[in-house]
Amino acid sequence: MYKFKQTRKGVQSMKKLAIASALLSTLAITGTANAYQAEVGASAGMIDPDHGSTAGTYGVDGTFYFKPVQTRNAPLAEAAYLDRASNVNAQYQYSKVDDAKIHNYGVGVEYFVPNSDFYLSGNVGRQDVKVKHYGKDDTTLYSAEVGYMPAPGFLVAVGAKGYDNDRKDGVDPTIRAKYVTTLSNGKDINLEAGAGFGDLDEYNLAADYFIDKTLSLGVDYYSKDRDYGDTNEFGINARKFFTPQVSLEGRVGFGEVGNNDYNKFGVAAKYRF
Repeated sequence: MYKFKQTRKGVQSMKKLAIASALLSTLAITGTANAYQAEVGASAGMIDPDHGSTAGTYGVDGTFYFKPVQTRNAPLAEAAYLDRASNVNAQYQYSKVDDAKIHNYGVGVEYFVPNSDFYLSGNVGRQDVKVKHYGKDDTTLYSAEVGYMPAPGFLVAVGAKGYDNDRKDGVDPTIRAKYVTTLSNGKDINLEAGAGFGDLDEYNLAADYFIDKTLSLGVDYYSKDRDYGDTNEFGINARKFFTPQVSLEGRVGFGEVGNNDYNKFGVAAKYRF
């Protein structure tokens, strides 16, 4: 009888161990089920100025991460940044403004140096502008940054932006900061600011408030001094993840170039896998 009780206790212990192991395995799978290593997207937009024709824009983009991005408990829109996920990316955009057709191509890399708080990035692109009866104008664009993260979610980066075409070229310094953190009410927030000096003479501000991990509302502002008229634009945006893989984003902008006011509308869809 004693041996029988011992055997039954042993069987029950093994059952409990098996159940515990199954639960742990389920939790482990759940924790990594939303991991992704690539993201692709498509966008469309429209600019409606007070003076001039309505212009349309269309684009595609893609990002590949060197290792799977762990979403953990982060806002899905900021998961890659908070996971310090190094990546390569590419994008293309087509715009038609009056008699001008504009093609923008670009490739870039972001690298979070392992076992450190340093960050590096670089981009190179090309802008081809073809105007009816006036010919073609091609410009090479490039930029590079060196950054440091003094605290989790906080990045400060300095760098340079340059351009080169048949008429002229130039390089100017830049600086930007980004901070993603959790507020006292448990909600997350993203704050960004940047500036370009010299001929760039521009700055931008942005903030996103996460209602939950899948939905954010944001505002942004951009200003640039130009020879033909200063540019100022204020925008409102929202992004919603319907699943951990699929998101839709919309933005409305209100701006001016010189004395010409305009409204801007845009949507973008992204898929992660």
